Amino acid sequence: MAANSDAKKRRAALAALELVANGSTVGVGTGSTVNFLIDALAADPGRVTSAVASSQASGARLRAAGIALVDLNDLADLDLYIDGADQATAARHLIKGGGGALTREKIIAAAARRFVCIIDDSKMVAALGGFPLPVEVIPMARSLVARQLAARGGRPRWREGFVTDNGNHILDVHGLTIADPVALERDLNQITGVVTVGLFAARPADVLLVGTARGVETR
Repeated sequence: MAANSDAKKRRAALAALELVANGSTVGVGTGSTVNFLIDALAADPGRVTSAVASSQASGARLRAAGIALVDLNDLADLDLYIDGADQATAARHLIKGGGGALTREKIIAAAARRFVCIIDDSKMVAALGGFPLPVEVIPMARSLVARQLAARGGRPRWREGFVTDNGNHILDVHGLTIADPVALERDLNQITGVVTVGLFAARPADVLLVGTARGVETR
């Protein structure tokens, strides 16, 4: 089963590689599907001149592949950002943050002209919410935010032992009904102490590349 899943992820990653212009700078996300993309970039020297990494883990993998890292602040623009997701809908709304890099991922997605999401077909859902929604919080506000999330019908659980690259904590919110992802994202962002919500709906993916047993579907 894992080998089959990996094959689907690799198909999606290789399809995304075709969208990367030679000699460009690309934003690179975090996660198992993105790792296949980084491996493909390593096997194609010169395809990119540099990359903006969404996490320390991806940055280390990119450097090991011989790809220079650049700071987003030093770029006037960024054409393309490629990342995975924990869940996706046909409307290209996403839940992200299972790997804990949601804040930097959301920043790069906001900066990029095109956001391409690469997933295997197990991540496609009719409605978001089956995967717990990650919320990055300032550590001193963890309990305050948890109470606010519970008041909205969620069951927040502290991801104990995990600290984000930004030095913050994550609450994984179970049991939320996400009928309107855009409205919920905006609502949760207003809770004092929340840094980022793992809903990518106000700025959804522009393209979904879905790896399947038959090939890659573009949505």
